[in-house]
Amino acid sequence: MNRFIPVDRRTDYLLPPSVDDWFPDDHLARFVVDVVEQLDLSELTRQYTGRGRKAHHPSVLLSLLVYGYATGVFSSRKIERATYDSVAFRYLAANTHPDHDTLATFRRRFLPELERLFVQVLRLAREMKLLKLGTIALDGTKLKANASKHKALSYAHATRLEEQLNAEVKALTGRAEAADRDEAADGMDIPAEIARREERLAAIAAAKAKIEARASERDDAEQQAYEAKQAKREAQCVFRPIVTAHSDPS
Repeated sequence: MNRFIPVDRRTDYLLPPSVDDWFPDDHLARFVVDVVEQLDLSELTRQYTGRGRKAHHPSVLLSLLVYGYATGVFSSRKIERATYDSVAFRYLAANTHPDHDTLATFRRRFLPELERLFVQVLRLAREMKLLKLGTIALDGTKLKANASKHKALSYAHATRLEEQLNAEVKALTGRAEAADRDEAADGMDIPAEIARREERLAAIAAAKAKIEARASERDDAEQQAYEAKQAKREAQCVFRPIVTAHSDPS
């Protein structure tokens, strides 16, 4: 009797055919997309000349970065991989897969503009009474308690909140830059030469063969050492002098 759920990774439409149907309406990724679509990105889009290959739209790249940083994913490589592995990131990327160089270059090229846009996202979320955007606090909990004891949001307190949001965004983009510089922090990265399945399977088979060969060599060496020890022990038994007792002739 088969006790296991069938394993089938090749069935068509294992997930719904539309990325819009893959997760609930109140998911953070939907909020990020909706807010980014309301932002004025002309400062970014007008800097694309249209020459060469088609580029990923800034709204896609910005959405990936905002959602990634808000959920603790700072490495551009990890964001790239998440567009394959994560339903939310795949939705944000509109079923495309911007590579890590594209994401990192976009952040570095437009860093001041992106920080301002990110703050706008946080400001809108706060005005909509969200206490958090992912892991980012929006309610001023880092401020002194007496600064927010009144229900009415004073101008001074609003200014402090704005400063907090700006500082938060700068810290997030700083962590992203540090993550991109520290390749060791990124974890496993499948080399491009074995990314294709056929090459990957061949590489796995070759690695397995090497491991098995080393194991065989180790077994042979252990067997030879054992046989040598046994031979030495047997030789000692053969050549050991035989002592017999003699009676005293006197």
